[in-house]
Amino acid sequence: MPQEIKKLIDGNNEWVESVKKTDPHFFDDLEKGQTPDFLWIGCSDSRVPATQLTNTMPGSIFVHRNIANLVVHTDINLLSVVYYAVKALKVKHIIVCGHYGCGGVQAAMGNDSFDIIDNWVRNIKDVYNTHKAELGAISSESDRFNRLVELNVEEQVNNLSKISFIQEEWKGGNKLQIHGWVYKLNDGKIKDLNVSVDNPENLDAVYKFN
Repeated sequence: MPQEIKKLIDGNNEWVESVKKTDPHFFDDLEKGQTPDFLWIGCSDSRVPATQLTNTMPGSIFVHRNIANLVVHTDINLLSVVYYAVKALKVKHIIVCGHYGCGGVQAAMGNDSFDIIDNWVRNIKDVYNTHKAELGAISSESDRFNRLVELNVEEQVNNLSKISFIQEEWKGGNKLQIHGWVYKLNDGKIKDLNVSVDNPENLDAVYKFN
């Protein structure tokens, strides 16, 4: 067995033993099922693990991750995750969490080609184009980069609001809340962008379902 893989297996065994010391019945309870209150839509970046940075245990957060935490209306994988989380697990909150220093967002700011990834990153370029006046007025490249990270999260919150079955939940009286956060790699803190929504009122009329 390669040493890198052995290290992961050994780490798992150590983690299991530490959990059992704290809660001897943890894994028995975990086996019975999951009832998380949260769906986390985050970046695939290895530095942004949902449960660790929120200090929560397995079973607390249902997770979907992709490059640059995008909510794309044609992504059946994401839509299936969101549908299951909302309809079956009955989560109360959906969190879109981006992070400063995101490689996907940085790629969208330039003109280099990354082959097939270009097609995914183009969704972030659309965000840039939507907000080009604001972003163009920011002289510092690093500040402009950070602001695009934030705007990308805001747009994904809006994209979730446009999903038909999300609006169906709201129409039925479910106060499902969608939140936008950014994780700061340099200090480990989460920044709430204060863009939370629990209804489709602020959407343009064309995106609203009867």
